[in-house]
Amino acid sequence: MAAALEFLFALELSDEAHYDAMLADVAKVVLGHVGCERDAALRDELRAAFASGQARGHKRCDVRFTAHAGELLVVVRYSGGAEWRITRRIP
Repeated sequence: MAAALEFLFALELSDEAHYDAMLADVAKVVLGHVGCERDAALRDELRAAFASGQARGHKRCDVRFTAHAGELLVVVRYSGGAEWRITRRIP
């Protein structure tokens, strides 16, 4: 049996509008690393979370990917905006 995947990967961006492509690439790599690359609903929700903060004019964005106890937690938080979070079982 393989050891459980455990990690924390966090980004703090001062102006997310300039980092759209980077955020998409980071999300793709992290989701691929945990085996969730085929979860289209998760990818779509994550893109929507990034777009929502940007559309509301929020400038600072914190993104956190945490793998723990067989689950992936993704949190997107904008300064002055609501926090978005989603959890998925790691396959």
